Amino acid sequence: MSKIQPLADRVLIKAAAAEEKTVGGIIIPGNDKEKPMRGEVIAVGAGTKDEPMVLKPGDQILFGKWAGTEFELDGEKFQIMKQSEVLAVIK
Repeated sequence: MSKIQPLADRVLIKAAAAEEKTVGGIIIPGNDKEKPMRGEVIAVGAGTKDEPMVLKPGDQILFGKWAGTEFELDGEKFQIMKQSEVLAVIK
């Protein structure tokens, strides 16, 4: 992903696919899918003097349901958020 380079303490995330929601054995389609809260770090900024960058491309992460800003580029969905909005790295 060389088209986007996050600045400062921001990270570019490729969110995991939304999972289908089931209620009592009934699959809820399409728009009612649960918003993903995990993804992969694609690119990172350089950090700031107060917050050095600890994430790196390839990290699998968990983030808050409403964290970051979603956007679409070349038909793919991404999120960009501050490093502080990332809750955990999945090992």
